[in-house]
Amino acid sequence: MRGFPRNAGLMQEPRRDYAPGANKTVVDASGSQKSNRAYYDAFSERYEAHRGSNDPHGYHQLIDELESDFVGRYAVERDVLEVGCGTGLLLERIQRFARSAKGVDLSPRMLEKARQRGLDVQEGSATELPFADESFDVTCSFKVLSHVPEVNRALCEMARVTRPGGMILAEFYNPLSLRWLVKRMGPTGRISEDSDESQVYTRYHFPFAVRRLLPLGCEIVGSRGVRVLLPAAGLMRRRTLGRAFWTLERALCDSPLRVFGGFWIAAIRKRALA
Repeated sequence: MRGFPRNAGLMQEPRRDYAPGANKTVVDASGSQKSNRAYYDAFSERYEAHRGSNDPHGYHQLIDELESDFVGRYAVERDVLEVGCGTGLLLERIQRFARSAKGVDLSPRMLEKARQRGLDVQEGSATELPFADESFDVTCSFKVLSHVPEVNRALCEMARVTRPGGMILAEFYNPLSLRWLVKRMGPTGRISEDSDESQVYTRYHFPFAVRRLLPLGCEIVGSRGVRVLLPAAGLMRRRTLGRAFWTLERALCDSPLRVFGGFWIAAIRKRALA
C-alpha cells in the first residue's frame, strides 16, 4: 500500500533487560534464540500449573480447544507439524485426528514434558526448521510467531516444509483486542520465581497487516479469532461466568467479530503447482 511505513501494522512491546542477581540466568527481551530458550526453559516448571488436567475447565483449556478445533478443520488424516509445540498439550490433541503429528521447539525443558507424553518432537528453531521441503500437509504455530523477531523468515520456513496445496495456520497477537488492553494496563505476569512476561520479545500484528508478511505463493483463505470477549483469564475460574464465556467464545470465534480476538489465526494456503 502506497504511503504506509515499512513497519505499519506492527506494535512491539518495549524491551526490558532483566538481571535477577548472582548465579541466576540473565534473560532479556532481545528475541535471540538464546534469550527465548532461557525464557521458556524457566517457564517450563510452571507452564502447566493452570493448563491441561490441572485446570480442565479453565482459560487455557478453552484456548487450546478453539485452536486445535481450527487445526482439525484442515488436518484430519493429514501430516501435521506444530512449530513451537512446547510441552505438547496442543500436539497431543492434534495427533488424535491427524495421520501423523510432529512438533519442534527451541526449549529442551519444554520438550522433556512433550516426550513424557509420548509425542514425536525434536529441538529446533522456527527460523530454521529441521525438516525437508514439502514434508507436511499442515504446518501450524500458536503463541510463537509474535515472539520471533524474524517472523517473515519463520513464515517462509513454514511454507517451505508445507506441501503445495497445503495449509499454514499462523497465530498472531492482536492489538485490536481486549487482551492487548489488559496486557498494557495490567500487572506483568510471572512465569517463574525469577522471571516474568516482560522478559520475552513480544510483537503485536494487526490482522490487516499480516498479508504483507506472507511468503510468495501463499494467500490467506480464512481466519479465526480466539479470546474475543474474555477480558481476564481469571474469570474462567468462576463457574457461571466460565460457562458463559465458553459459550460466547465458541459462538464468536468464526463470526465477523473474530478480527477482535486477542489471538488471531490466519489460515494460509500454499498454492498448488500449476
